[in-house]
Order: sequence, then structure tokens, then C-alpha cells
Amino acid sequence: MTLSHSTIKKGFIISGLMNMSVLIFSRLFTNNTITEFDPNVMSSFGLLMINIWGLAYISVAKKYALVPWLVAVFAIEKLIYGYVWIQWLLNNDISKVYKEDVMAGMFYSVYGINDLLFCIFFLIIFLKVIKK
Repeated sequence: MTLSHSTIKKGFIISGLMNMSVLIFSRLFTNNTITEFDPNVMSSFGLLMINIWGLAYISVAKKYALVPWLVAVFAIEKLIYGYVWIQWLLNNDISKVYKEDVMAGMFYSVYGINDLLFCIFFLIIFLKVIKK
């Protein structure tokens, strides 16, 4: 599988924008339902940090090849969030989130899928860059 520099750059930008979509789901950090259902990971501070990670992905979109180990860190970070999401799903009833707030329910339905997909993306890019 060959990925062009342009495609990879777009992947980093899309990943960052996906993280920043937390601003929409949290209604600019005013939707307390998200924090209520996972106060450890999705606290107001946690949601802010998700946005900071998104900015980090975007910041290296053009120069990812110069920072392969940072790309590996991105993959690990996404793996951790994906794992936490799976654990959350196994121990919680997502229908309760939807009953309280549809946007929060949508967030909890998709954030881990997004993280696991971008974990794979970052891992592929890391492996591609270190092979050079």
C-alpha cells in the first residue's frame, strides 16, 4: 500500500479535526453529560487535552517524516483511548447516555472507533517513515 505525502498530510489534519470535534459534541465544553458518564477520562480538562492532541497532529502534518517517534507516541495515545473506550462500553449502558443527551450518546458511540482507526493510521505512517 502506497500512501502519498499529500494523503498522509490530509490524514494528520483529519485526525486533528476529529479530535477538535469534541468542541461540537461538548457544545464548547458546556455539555456536562459527557463528563458525567466518564469523569476520569472525559473531564473538562480531559476534553481540553483531546483538543490539544488534535492541534499536535495538525502541527506535524507537513513534517511527520522528521518526527517518527512522535508519530509512534500518537499511535500509542490513540491505542490507549481506544482501549479505554472498549472498557467503558463493556461497563456502561450507552442507552442511558442517549436518554440524557443525544450528542453525548453520539460521542460515546464513535470516539473509540475513531481512535482505533487513527491508531492504525499513525502506526502505518511510523513504520513507513522508519523504514526509509
